[in-house]
Amino acid sequence: MKKNNSINKEIILNSKVGKKFVNRLMINGKKQKAEQILLNTISMLHKNAAYSLTKAVASVKPILEVRSIRLRGSNYQVPVPIMEKRRMSLAVKWIVNSAKKRGGKSMSLKLKDEILLAQKNQGDSVKKKITTHKLACSNRAFNHFRWF
Repeated sequence: MKKNNSINKEIILNSKVGKKFVNRLMINGKKQKAEQILLNTISMLHKNAAYSLTKAVASVKPILEVRSIRLRGSNYQVPVPIMEKRRMSLAVKWIVNSAKKRGGKSMSLKLKDEILLAQKNQGDSVKKKITTHKLACSNRAFNHFRWF
């Protein structure tokens, strides 16, 4: 049974989402420590860890963002759709950053809590997605400037 569990952990570590989490968690080039944090988080999430990670990232992925465009001496915040690769990168970044902001516990526990909250569409990372989307929707009047 343990062998099957370790195989699942290795599959998660070698997936795109797992690699993004490891690289975002890494500080000062200490990749093994970042992998250990993610493995501890996966072991705390139990048997549905891959599902939890992908569901959390999917619920945090933004659809639109705003880009600043300078036109005729004025700056406009223009809403722009985001490509899939950047959507995943932003989602992982927001999950890890909101986990780092939590206080007190070890990083594995903070990351597990943030993943579980993101999976339920709650937490700081989902709030960041919602505020980004609201900002893009409120500036949709400048959508016609996107081509400049």
